[in-house]
Amino acid sequence: MEARLGDVLPLWSMAPFAAMLLAIALAPLAAPHLWERNRNKALLSAVLGLPVLVWIWGLAPGSVVHAAREYAAFVCLLGALFVISGGIVVRGTLAGTPGLNAGLLALGAVLASIVGTTGASMVLVRPLLRANSVRRRVAHVVVFFIFVVSNAGGLLTPLGDPPLFLGYLRGVPFLWTLRLLAAWAFVNGALVLLFYVVDSTLFRKEDLATPGDLDEVAVAHAVPVHVAGRRNAVLLLLVVALLLASGTLGLPLAVQVAGLVLLAAASWLATPRALRAENGFTWGPIVEVAALFAGIFATMIPALEILNAKGVALGLEEPWHFFWASGVLSSFLDNAPTYLAFASAASGLAGTDAGDLSALIASPGGNELLVAISLGSVLMGANTYVGNGPNFMVKAIAERAGVRMPGFFGYMVWSGAVLLPLFVVVTLLFVR
Repeated sequence: MEARLGDVLPLWSMAPFAAMLLAIALAPLAAPHLWERNRNKALLSAVLGLPVLVWIWGLAPGSVVHAAREYAAFVCLLGALFVISGGIVVRGTLAGTPGLNAGLLALGAVLASIVGTTGASMVLVRPLLRANSVRRRVAHVVVFFIFVVSNAGGLLTPLGDPPLFLGYLRGVPFLWTLRLLAAWAFVNGALVLLFYVVDSTLFRKEDLATPGDLDEVAVAHAVPVHVAGRRNAVLLLLVVALLLASGTLGLPLAVQVAGLVLLAAASWLATPRALRAENGFTWGPIVEVAALFAGIFATMIPALEILNAKGVALGLEEPWHFFWASGVLSSFLDNAPTYLAFASAASGLAGTDAGDLSALIASPGGNELLVAISLGSVLMGANTYVGNGPNFMVKAIAERAGVRMPGFFGYMVWSGAVLLPLFVVVTLLFVR
């Protein structure tokens, strides 16, 4: 039998992948000014990724082609969601009461699985900040927003979070993630309820300038809410329809990519520039994602091949092993490649091809393993600012609005106190 690529690749071939992920985790802390420039991120991807691509092309060109196809589909989906959601503007100043804030988080949890955690975060974070502009304590509102809207809310569909979309690209049926509904409802429901308790406690301690009932003071700042750019909501539904059709009818990847590009172009041409300016739309975030993930997709080829071939040797056997292992790495590294890495390890354990995760689902015990990996990768991306792309974006927007956000370790105090006990319960209830 012909040896698999992962059987012949040396372990040190994973070093560029590890270096890429460590750079993403540490560079924003060690050299923030250098890291701000997308040109430097693209340079990092080129330095680490191009040698790997050239080397693997000489050994197995098909692996490079497969990675390139996945990268194109991945970036096109994120780009389409980013452009379309960037044309939706929520106007008006809402009243930053605990009930209103909790309602926005709950709305964001639903919206995140429809337009993605990035899209939902960009649509809702500015209205949330405006609603709480009269309050002195706002950082906790943003922290819980990251927990729910930027992470846990995206658990229901492949559109919700990049790990799940990569799974869809590798053969996971589009509607498979609906089996995570109970976990989604439990985690997001618990977080919204806990937030309401915390926010209500802090709200009652606010010392606002105007005397009287605090709820009345907050409501006095409210003006009618209006959503502009509503035609973009139709385009978002068309994105969902396109992906459903791609999975159901088996449309070629080229058709899917072309459809996403056309929908994004339609949004760009049909949306007045003034709306995007009002929403603070810039190309920077999606350019950053494209630059970084070019390096990630290139350097992770050897890692995925080795994990698929030798994953059994890691000692991961039970679903809860995969839940916590994928979750811990997703906390400090990007959760999308972490998902693929452990899906490859699970495929190796099940004796299936990592390039077709539908085979893992169909194998004995494979469905439970992929559930655990999906939960760990998506939910624990909220543990740190670097666990998921929208986390840092939301933090930066909040700080530009004058909110004093906790630092890297200060944020981890919040996530450790709130999320880790919740994940223990998730293990007991949903990972088995």
